[in-house]
Amino acid sequence: MSVCRAHSLTLSGIDALPVEVEVDVSPGLPGFSIVGLPDAAVQEARERVKVAISNSGYKFPTKKVIVNLAPAHLRKEGPAFDLPIALAVLAVSGAVPAESLKDAGVVGELSLDGGLRGVRGALSMAEGARREGLRRLVLPEINANEAASIGGVKVFGIRTLREAVDFLGGAHEVAQAVPEGNDGSPGNTETVEDFADVAGQSFARRALEVAAAGGHNAIMSGPPGSGKTMLARRLPGILPPLTLDESIEVTKVHSAAGEGNGALIHARPFRAPHHTISTSGLAGGGSNPRPGEVSLAHHGVLFLDEFPEFNRPTLEVLRQPLEDGHVTISRVAATLSYPARVTLVCSMNPCPCGYAGDKRRTCRCSAGQIERYQGRISGPLLDRIDLFVDVPRLTRQELRGGLAAEPSAVIRKRVAVARETQVRRQGVPNSALAGARLREACKLGGDSEALFGAAIDRMGLTGRSHDRVLRVARTVADLAGEHDIAVEHLAEALNYRRSSFLDR
Repeated sequence: MSVCRAHSLTLSGIDALPVEVEVDVSPGLPGFSIVGLPDAAVQEARERVKVAISNSGYKFPTKKVIVNLAPAHLRKEGPAFDLPIALAVLAVSGAVPAESLKDAGVVGELSLDGGLRGVRGALSMAEGARREGLRRLVLPEINANEAASIGGVKVFGIRTLREAVDFLGGAHEVAQAVPEGNDGSPGNTETVEDFADVAGQSFARRALEVAAAGGHNAIMSGPPGSGKTMLARRLPGILPPLTLDESIEVTKVHSAAGEGNGALIHARPFRAPHHTISTSGLAGGGSNPRPGEVSLAHHGVLFLDEFPEFNRPTLEVLRQPLEDGHVTISRVAATLSYPARVTLVCSMNPCPCGYAGDKRRTCRCSAGQIERYQGRISGPLLDRIDLFVDVPRLTRQELRGGLAAEPSAVIRKRVAVARETQVRRQGVPNSALAGARLREACKLGGDSEALFGAAIDRMGLTGRSHDRVLRVARTVADLAGEHDIAVEHLAEALNYRRSSFLDR
């Protein structure tokens, strides 16, 4: 047989698309070429495949070898085509039964000694293999447990090229991979950083509880040392556990970015990039597009410390993801979309020196300096924030003799109940409510309607901030276990928008 085929997959965003690897061996001057829009990493597979085949004890054909990666219009990236190319070449020479490749998806990077290295996006590739009707997926052993989490396709982890040949030829048995911890349980949600460690700041703690319950964005402003970063880093400890579908989504994103650990992710992500991060690092992209921090925080928390220190054009790329829940990256070759449903939490000082409004230390910044500092954050971006939280300096009594705060485990129970109520009522967290569902879930009665009408005029709420106040009020009511939004729930939601930061 002069032409053999193997099925493989390539990542496009966080999804895997099918690729057919065709190998033709024909008489002529010895050569090895790869066509089908391969990138540099795929082109370099020629050397890896030749040496790996030789070092595994097989003979590479001394003829003209042409590899075609179809469809030709789809750009192929990364080293995951090494193994299917090698197996298809060996199938031409008869070392691998060609029939064994018909129902199998194959991915894997080869080392020069014939060993297999892990690949990005194993979970997505298993999902793609299932979608394409392939019966089994052969890939590096390190990725097997992750790929098995998707179900619907038999996954086999392989360590070497020779083992793959023996397995496909029936000379060697390989145990089918099973997912680790994929029993629907939330996994270990315990955290070392506990809200019980936080002294005082009852208003900020309550605000973060509301943010966790409804998935709302929050910004904390206060002098240095008041506890803003400490509070934010304890937020993951009160978030509800990921559902199985959410775990799969999060794992797909991290695996596509090369950050997977070979198992399903059960803990909600917490990402805290430095303020020197680039635009592509935050939103995703690059010459070979990868998910950015906002996508790696999908279904979790994106924490931006020292908020005004971030480059303003970098911050502006968050406007669309915060509104739509996904990032779209357009390139000449393709348009990719990454999920980005995050809870944004920011912290900042009120001025360059940090002490504006502080009762113990005098601020030395001029009005112009304060205005320029706060002006680094645009109005449209601020309009996408739900909770504005002042975090003042702690008093001596709070530092030394304050009452013990609630532990994270207690708060998490209330948050989980409120989130379950939201999913049961509308299928999504309150932060994602829009249109008719928003109007239905956030109906106001007589006194509440009168209060809100007066607040719209007095506070100058925009259409977007109007909706955000209603969503927060709905979350406050859910935390209280109430079916209707009462005056006190709406008043608390409005209070989170009454910040000196908004009066700049």
